[in-house]
Amino acid sequence: MSGVGKGTATASIGRILKEHGFSVTAVKIDPYINYDAGTLRPTEHGEVWVTDDGGEIDQDLGNYERFLDIDIPRKNNITTGQIYKEIIDRERKGEFLGQTVQFIPHVPEEIKRRIKEAAQYTEQGASRYHDFVLLEIGGTVGDYENLPFLFATKSLEVEIGRENVCHILVTYMPIPSHISEMKTKPTQQAIRTLNEAGIFPDFVLCRATRPLDDVRKKKIETYANIPSDRIISAPDIKTIYEIPLNFEKERLGKKILERFGLQPRKVPDWNRWNKFVSRIENPSSRITIAIVGKYVDIGDYALADSYISVNQALEHAGAAADAGVDIKWVDSKLFEKDRSRLQELKNYSGIIIPGGFGSSGVEGKIAAIKFARENDVPFLGLCYGLQLAVIEAARSIGMDGANTTEVDGKTKYPVIDVLPAQKQILQQHLYGGSMRLGAYAAVLENSRVLDLYKRSRLSKDKERITKLSADKTQLFRLGILNKAKNVILERHRHRYEVNPKFARPLEKSGLVFSGHHLRTDKTKLMEFIELPKHRFFIGTQAHPEFKSRLGDPAPLFLGFVEACRE
Repeated sequence: MSGVGKGTATASIGRILKEHGFSVTAVKIDPYINYDAGTLRPTEHGEVWVTDDGGEIDQDLGNYERFLDIDIPRKNNITTGQIYKEIIDRERKGEFLGQTVQFIPHVPEEIKRRIKEAAQYTEQGASRYHDFVLLEIGGTVGDYENLPFLFATKSLEVEIGRENVCHILVTYMPIPSHISEMKTKPTQQAIRTLNEAGIFPDFVLCRATRPLDDVRKKKIETYANIPSDRIISAPDIKTIYEIPLNFEKERLGKKILERFGLQPRKVPDWNRWNKFVSRIENPSSRITIAIVGKYVDIGDYALADSYISVNQALEHAGAAADAGVDIKWVDSKLFEKDRSRLQELKNYSGIIIPGGFGSSGVEGKIAAIKFARENDVPFLGLCYGLQLAVIEAARSIGMDGANTTEVDGKTKYPVIDVLPAQKQILQQHLYGGSMRLGAYAAVLENSRVLDLYKRSRLSKDKERITKLSADKTQLFRLGILNKAKNVILERHRHRYEVNPKFARPLEKSGLVFSGHHLRTDKTKLMEFIELPKHRFFIGTQAHPEFKSRLGDPAPLFLGFVEACRE
């Protein structure tokens, strides 16, 4: 079922295969008719993940990137909407030469074509294939919308040979509270439904609150005709980064390789991974962070998945700094109703304003930023968080009513606005007309931000920039670099920018714009802000959480956590 852990299981298997010396990529299939995740609200589908090349993708690709430590392109997300749009567009162009266009063969063939395309990558100008392609089919076994993809993967198995395909079922084992016994019947039904589609799982990963026992394994073995050593326990754990370690306790990596008739290319080394997992589970100190935003809820439930990458980036930074990070979600609207409640922020080690949109809760967020600035509380603003920090700074120097035109189109001081030239350029590149999406270059000034990036990212981003500059269709992401030395790449997802007209008076007040992107039309876009005399007060127009990894945390998050710990 949705949310059972298919994404983290897929990512973990990928990490295991990589540790055994193989090249791995991953593909997420989403059966919805939406073209991509860009128009889905967070309460519907969780966070929207952004790729370097500007894709708005399902959040599972985030786990793939975090575990595999690779950048995955937008083509590795396949939706029903993409499949049918491609087929209809081709039919309208006459490419089928008068054929009747039908579900079979055209839909499965397009699905298979995209899977094969995702399996390829370019290295030194040559096209190569990854050793393994992990293909996650979203949704639930038995959904009508999954049928085209199950049919296509079965067809792919026939085409390339059963010896080159391995099917893994991730299933949920409920333990009803009134009987306290783990039940296998839903798993039995899932296997039967898969069998009806011609798919016979080679492995079954059993998700449950507790480890799987031998009695349950035997039941599934009998029903599914799968050896019990291929029925893998996947109990709840403290951190998702423990999942591959749990799988390896049952030698899942070697078993998968045996299924393909392969030998490991190297001996896995989990020492570094183990060290960070140990720090997450047993840190030497703890800090509490307030994430102030719109309270994301659906019915009676709150969905932390809406900001899952922020959570993960804090966990990565905490592991690097050996500090446990406890997150408290604070509804900014509470501060609008009662300003005295701002004093509650004194209970936290630091404050984050994450990305967002719209006018709901904005004044409460601005009040929280003011509290952080005036009380020397570590502050990190992400995307909308930077924009609101600029608004707060403008108001503090007498620009009463300063705002973003997203909230107040008639404000006298539009310090945040959509720039006309930006709209024109983005429309030419078909990126939604008014949005910056994907990785953009930023030139860093001498500042605390630069110091943080120097610790880990500057040298790595040089390689990324070299790759990006080789793709002429992506050159607009670099802008004008003017032989700048200190250049980094971060991913973006936003329409509004700091209005350059107000940069100078803000700088005179002490706000430092410590990084910028210079577009090809020479328009300067502000990427970072900071207050040098503050304990830690930094905002970024980007989403650095999308580049954070276990063992390689996002520089701003690491600096923030260190400041909070101190």
